[in-house]
Amino acid sequence: MRLGLLFLFSLCVLLVPRAVPNMAAAEPPSNAPAYTADGKLVFPANYRQWIYLTTGMDMNYNPNAQMPPGHSMFDNVFVNPEAYKAFVKTGTWPDKTMLVLEQRMSASKGSINKSGKYQTNEVMGREIHIKDEARFPGGWAFFGYGADMKPAQQIPAQAPCYSCHQEHAAVDTTFVQFYPTLLDIAKAKHTLAAGYLKDEAVASPGNTYQKTE
Repeated sequence: MRLGLLFLFSLCVLLVPRAVPNMAAAEPPSNAPAYTADGKLVFPANYRQWIYLTTGMDMNYNPNAQMPPGHSMFDNVFVNPEAYKAFVKTGTWPDKTMLVLEQRMSASKGSINKSGKYQTNEVMGREIHIKDEARFPGGWAFFGYGADMKPAQQIPAQAPCYSCHQEHAAVDTTFVQFYPTLLDIAKAKHTLAAGYLKDEAVASPGNTYQKTE
C-alpha cells in the first residue's frame, strides 16, 4: 500500500505544470534606436554596458578654441555592440550605429593621488552620433543631451559638426582616427576616407596609411 501511494505521489508531481521561465524578461535591453512621436531620439540608458572605444582629454578641432584656466575634461566614447561587431568584420559602420560621447570633468586632487588627472562623477554633457539611413539625409545625425538625458531633437544639419565630420573623419563620417582599436581594422579593410588620408599626408608626411591605399 505504501509503495502504491509513493507511486501516485511521484506521478502527481510529474503532472503538475511547471512554471516556464520568462525568457523575454532575461533578455538584455534593446540597443536599437528609439524615437518619440515628434522625432526626438531616446537616450540609451544602458550605454555604459556598450563597447568602450576611447577617451580623449581636452580635445578640440577648432584651432582658436581655448579651455578656461583650471578647466579640463575627458571625452569617453561608447558604441552599441552590434555596430562594433559589424565594424570588426567590414571596417565600416552598419545602419543603426550609435556612438555615445560622454564628457566628464577632471580632477587632480583627491584621495591618494599626487600627480596627473582622473575622471570625476560630474558629467558635463552627452552626445550621440547615429546612423539611420531611412531617417536622416546623408545617413548620419547628431543629438545633444542635458543632465536629465531627456529625449532630444536632432542638432540641425547646418551645424558645423556635420561638415567637419564629412571632410575629416577617417571612416563613414566618424573619427575612427581617434579610436585606436579600430583604426588598424579600417586600414586593413581599405575603408579609410580620402579626406582623412589627405589630412594625414599633410600632418605626417611619409606615414604608412596613405601608402597602402
